[in-house]
Amino acid sequence: MTRSSLFTMKGACSGVDEASVTFHVVPMQEEHAALICSWTYEPPYNIYTWLPWEQMKALEVEFGDEQLRKEQYAVVLGEQDQLCGFVQFFPLEGVTRIGLGMHPEQCGQGRGTAFVSAIVKEAIRRNPNHEIDLEVLTWNTRAIRVYHKAGFVTQDTYERQTPSGLMPFYCMVYEGPR
Repeated sequence: MTRSSLFTMKGACSGVDEASVTFHVVPMQEEHAALICSWTYEPPYNIYTWLPWEQMKALEVEFGDEQLRKEQYAVVLGEQDQLCGFVQFFPLEGVTRIGLGMHPEQCGQGRGTAFVSAIVKEAIRRNPNHEIDLEVLTWNTRAIRVYHKAGFVTQDTYERQTPSGLMPFYCMVYEGPR
């Protein structure tokens, strides 16, 4: 499993009319990747912070690998084309596993469901016959709430290795809008 599948959006939906928020998904460019590596998250979400960009490139890990970036990664832009987040569309047999991250300053603004819905729409466009799933740490209740609102249901619970050691995860599967 890739590191980006650890990335989940930490924002909760509160007080914003999500119908008025529009996001679009476009290919990730190197400039986007460098900016994403500069994002820092407050504890306990700091597990989602990437290595510095030059290190990612030198090690050719995740979107630091140009070919992997082109094949699997995209960014989520807001209405004024501001960088709001990223997504990895990780291919499995008959499944597209999404790993995603929202800009730390965008979290908690009530845009989570619209953000995740834009990603799901792109996953369906890319592979219309695939099931869509994601992994989320069981303690990340804000993200789990958003994923439920976006149409995901919890299908499985298991532990797997993270940079911080063995941790419990839910596998959530997209079943459609609520």
